[in-house]
Amino acid sequence: MSSIAAIGNLSIDRVADGPPRPGGTVFYSAQALAVIVADARIAASCAAADRPQLVLPLEAFGLPVTWYPAETTTAYRFHYEGDSRVMIQDAVGATWSSEQAVEAAADASWIHVGALVRSDFPPQTLAALASDGRRLLIDAQGLIRAPVLGPLRTDGDIGDVLRYVEILKLNEEEAGTLVGRPSPEPLRALGVPEVILTLGSEGSLVITSSATEAVPPIEIEGPVDPTGAGDTYSAAYLTARSEGAEPLEAARRASETAAMVVFLRGSSP
Repeated sequence: MSSIAAIGNLSIDRVADGPPRPGGTVFYSAQALAVIVADARIAASCAAADRPQLVLPLEAFGLPVTWYPAETTTAYRFHYEGDSRVMIQDAVGATWSSEQAVEAAADASWIHVGALVRSDFPPQTLAALASDGRRLLIDAQGLIRAPVLGPLRTDGDIGDVLRYVEILKLNEEEAGTLVGRPSPEPLRALGVPEVILTLGSEGSLVITSSATEAVPPIEIEGPVDPTGAGDTYSAAYLTARSEGAEPLEAARRASETAAMVVFLRGSSP
């Protein structure tokens, strides 16, 4: 029995001029969940041909992993310009069915939905995942990204899927796409019980129906690799909430974990 399940498509990432490497929300979530020794299970999908390159490193984190074969593996190329990420979508992965997603969640009550584009987890799948009292955390990137190849395309045409979401995590750019500006008022109006707005080097905001609370950034000295930082934050936040922490405390713990992990990645040879 696990209290948390991280579910999603793995990806092949090419960062700047570097070699291909494993990626995807579920990959970085698994890494964070392993670092903080969370009670978690992982369910991930990719093409069989890419399984050695993607699933073996995922399993190396030490958490229980269930692999689901797909016809295509998600693929990206990207580089960073300050806090901003410039991305190219080279391939779109499989769509998770309701039955597949519920099977992957198993007995977990807190679910990190690792959507990379909106076709990964369609409305009916999110509805099935949210049944039986499961609490879903999803990053807005997986709602606003269109499943098309080429330069990343986003829009706010997400329908009513947020009614299935307990925790929405998003950055300033994603907030702008979804509600017009990265401001607490329109984000609160979305009706999601907990909204986490990350502000890069400025920290983050925790937005609930009753309050907006700021979480200061964690200062990091030395090299960092910010790839997957948002996914790391989400995994740590969900873990803290599953352990009984209130939203503000969960966000503080998530910030600390994200800072530690991006430093460890940046320090690795």
